[in-house]
Amino acid sequence: MYGSDRFNSFSGAAESTVTAEAELSLLRGVLTMLPTGVTVQDEHGRFVLVNDAAAAQLGLTAEDSAAAAARQIGQREATCREILRSGKAVVTEEPVATERGRQTLLTAHRPVRIGERDLLLSSSADISAQKDFEDQLFRSAYYDELTGLPMRRVIEHRATNLVRLGGAAGRFALAFLDLDNFKYINDYYGHATGDALLIELAKRIGRDLRESDLLSRISGDEFLLLLHPIERAEEVAEFLQATLHRLSAPFFIDSAEVFASASIGVSLYPEHGASYEVLRQNADLAMYRVKNAGKGALAFFNSGMEHEALARMKVEQSLRLAILEKRFCCAFQAKVDIRTEEIKGIEALVRLRDNEGVIQAPGDFVNLAVELGLIDELTHLVLAEIVKSIDLINEAFGPQATISINVAAKQAANVDFMRPFVRAIEATGFPRRFMIEVTEDAFVARSHFQDQILPMLREIGVGISIDDFGIGYSSLSALADITADEIKIDRSFITDIHKRPRSQGILRAIESLSEALGMTVIAEGIESFEELAYLQAATRIRYAQGYYFSRPIFLEELKPAIPLASEARVSLASRPVQENRPVHIRANRYRR
Repeated sequence: MYGSDRFNSFSGAAESTVTAEAELSLLRGVLTMLPTGVTVQDEHGRFVLVNDAAAAQLGLTAEDSAAAAARQIGQREATCREILRSGKAVVTEEPVATERGRQTLLTAHRPVRIGERDLLLSSSADISAQKDFEDQLFRSAYYDELTGLPMRRVIEHRATNLVRLGGAAGRFALAFLDLDNFKYINDYYGHATGDALLIELAKRIGRDLRESDLLSRISGDEFLLLLHPIERAEEVAEFLQATLHRLSAPFFIDSAEVFASASIGVSLYPEHGASYEVLRQNADLAMYRVKNAGKGALAFFNSGMEHEALARMKVEQSLRLAILEKRFCCAFQAKVDIRTEEIKGIEALVRLRDNEGVIQAPGDFVNLAVELGLIDELTHLVLAEIVKSIDLINEAFGPQATISINVAAKQAANVDFMRPFVRAIEATGFPRRFMIEVTEDAFVARSHFQDQILPMLREIGVGISIDDFGIGYSSLSALADITADEIKIDRSFITDIHKRPRSQGILRAIESLSEALGMTVIAEGIESFEELAYLQAATRIRYAQGYYFSRPIFLEELKPAIPLASEARVSLASRPVQENRPVHIRANRYRR
């Protein structure tokens, strides 16, 4: 019996040992196969246990170099000793560099005591994909995808913090940079070239920035530059003038030579504002001052610009109200044949009556109407005024006189505006009398205006006139590509033409090419007898327009005294040459 008990006891112990070893083997297999990296380190930081996932994460596999493995082991050992000293569990994001690339591990470290030993149990999950996604979201929220520059909220945050620190942070400058004529570059070269230009522009602007400075792209072609710290306004001006100089050099993009410039407005903290928003608005105001003065330059904010902004806001509100109340009218200025004294056509010039009935010239509101998106409705109002007044127009200027309407370049390239506008002209019943006057800018967007809109106008017989030729994107080669009926030479070339040999040469060149292309040439802005005499004697130009012949006429001024055509024959040739004074059209001043 005793022997039998001993045998059974021995047999049970052996069975228990086998079971324990099996369970231990199972646990080791499970630990090895876990997708989560598990390590156990002793009080010296030495690894007691490392499963396969942890070995791969830490670069301890055969594919990884010994140097990389030693680096990761050294970092983990230092971390282990620090956590065991503190005795507190820690969760960390752990950057790891292995031969297979950079990874980010989310690791939970927990100090444990097993038997007589202090150990650190760590489990790690690879969150690299999640971190990449978070970084992508962060960059899309805070960084511009095209240029890689920080976006508006980043520079706003930096400037707001500097303002909050006040005098401790020192002075800084906020510069608002706007690329000049970027729309035309996009239209002419294409958006791919426009995007490439923005990338190169950002590189040139940021080339000499300090680490403490910040350049941000806040919209399509607008940039904000924070310069900090600064001592004097002069150093800011010197740096930005150098930036403008760099931008003036040509950009070579896809075999195209692209020229660009920027307008820059600057505000200084604390002189020009005590918040980011005020500083940005004031830099914006200064930038618009540059735009209005000719572009491609630099201006610092001053208090006078604030008054201008208030005045502009007042004009804007009155403009919106005037359109709502249809307080617009038309004045008409004749285009005169300087050889026969006949009226070739008239140009409809929009005017605004303010609340007191005073007439305002278009310089005060047309550009603003374009900027605010109100010009479309304004142009339709002009057409409606012409249709309403056509009988008076025929009595005053003759039923054969062409009628010119000005269309802004922005409108001319806009199919959504031009298509209904062309239909409205056709609906008048006399579309062939109309001439659409557009500036050269419209022809830069060739794919829109020449290819899509021009055929619509040609189909109903509307003529095309290039207004203010010579001050936009003109070149003789560009003129050869333009399909137009009439070219109006800007008055800057005509003023004192009899005294200016260089302008005379330019005039002859434009005249010759226009004749070769079958375009009628009109000289704008004739204001003196000497200018007229030069055109008659030294050029083949037939038509002119200007105050020498007539100021713009309101039709109601003619109503009481419009004579019949047969009663209104007056000849320029009958006046003595000594009569060096302007002649004003009153009804049928010239033969038709």
